[in-house]
Amino acid sequence: MDLGLKDLRAIVTGGSKGIGRRCADILADEGAHVSICARDQAEVDETVAALRAKGIKAFGKALDVADKAALEAWVQESATALGGIDIVVANVSALAVEDNEDAWKKGFEVDMMHTVRVVNAAMPHLEASKAPSMTFLSSVSGREVDFTGPAYGAFKAALVHYAQGLAHKLAGKMIRVNTVSPGNTYFDGGIWQNIEKNIPDLFKEALSLNPTGRMATPEEIARGVVFLASPASSFTTGTNLVIDGALTKGIQL
Repeated sequence: MDLGLKDLRAIVTGGSKGIGRRCADILADEGAHVSICARDQAEVDETVAALRAKGIKAFGKALDVADKAALEAWVQESATALGGIDIVVANVSALAVEDNEDAWKKGFEVDMMHTVRVVNAAMPHLEASKAPSMTFLSSVSGREVDFTGPAYGAFKAALVHYAQGLAHKLAGKMIRVNTVSPGNTYFDGGIWQNIEKNIPDLFKEALSLNPTGRMATPEEIARGVVFLASPASSFTTGTNLVIDGALTKGIQL
């Protein structure tokens, strides 16, 4: 299937590893031009070089997405480097799963407000686009109560609500807004690899809850994100796509 992504311009937060990196790679493979941001300069440089090797325009910047000014500057610099913005993928999470006030503060500034700020900064460019879309990374923890802390699940649920509100508000402008809610996703350097090494009992428990007997790969989540972001999904807006291998049991009505 041709996703219709050739020469579209996409920005991906947290695009140097895990789900964000695979989103950037797949977008580039489909012919889209891509800008990423992440904390580590070396990882950003490596990712941008790999993306450019695919024959597309690529841009990247190292920053903390909780830094409003730096994040907004990156959005504008991305638009300049790529010639505009058609696609926004808000992927970064603080992964603040503790049950304390610090987790609430981190979750608000990173998961929630980085998404809001990217949306607001990118909106003038999306309004000028012929194929505008936004996709936010939520989580199955926003659908049901699990072993994560209350802040993490609350903000992931809030992202779904925010996206659906935007979808209705922006439908007349044909700016599509969706969310993807992954289940447990394992990759090198990711939270589940860290848990596997340092909290093996929790990893064993979490793995046992996955009916498929395994966790997702970033590739499996990213393909859903890219499809929703693409013109091939042109009438899909206000949707929360759950990709969890039947991990959650709740009914999504």
